[in-house]
Amino acid sequence: MTTTNRQLTLFPERPDQGGLQSFSIRPSARAKRLTIKVYPRGRVEVVVPRRTRAATVEAFVRENAAWIQDARRSFAIENPPELHVLPTVVQLRALGKSVPVLYRPVADATSVDYLFQGSRLQLSGRVADETLCIAALRRFLAETARSEFEPALRSLSSAMSIPYSKMQIRAQRTCWGSRSSSGTVSLNLCLLFLEPQVVRYLMIHELCHGRHMNHSKRFWALVGRFESECRRLDRELTESWRYVPGWMGIC
Repeated sequence: MTTTNRQLTLFPERPDQGGLQSFSIRPSARAKRLTIKVYPRGRVEVVVPRRTRAATVEAFVRENAAWIQDARRSFAIENPPELHVLPTVVQLRALGKSVPVLYRPVADATSVDYLFQGSRLQLSGRVADETLCIAALRRFLAETARSEFEPALRSLSSAMSIPYSKMQIRAQRTCWGSRSSSGTVSLNLCLLFLEPQVVRYLMIHELCHGRHMNHSKRFWALVGRFESECRRLDRELTESWRYVPGWMGIC
């Protein structure tokens, strides 16, 4: 059986409890008790000690439902929801690029294709259909992530002397990255929206799971050998959801 490490969660979903939207669970070796964080877009994260039972977490969320809803209402006042509109510019922070997006309608078209030339992205076809446009944007992001991340991951793997079997680019709603026991490293295409040093840390983190498929002290010691700022970058990764644009439909 192939197992996969899934610690670096983005928005892992859990069933709705007491009228709440889905919430994420982040196990922490340093946590002594359960705590709840509510983020500006309304996402709820529950930080739990390792090996906490799911039933315990769900009961804790139900007990704090009123506080969570109050926090969400406060954030809604302070942070109006991002307009869900198609982008005219895509900010690829991981690459240090801003990509202008042009939309060219084509009569009687039933699909949307993309063409990236120079530094400009053009979507052509049935561009009045937002769903088709977003699908085309995701295809562009997936191709870009694959071509940019593979050489970087290969270089880190060689420098660290920790091999992997293959790399996958996915649009996970649940995690930034993972590594399976068969050696497949999966990276979220949304990493393109994050800062370069955070993306590099994520790659180091997943490669280190080639030695330790857990988050033990030995695992973190290994990560620290290759990235001395790993703890700070891990915290930044947790907050990096804010860089994912609303039109991606993930947050």
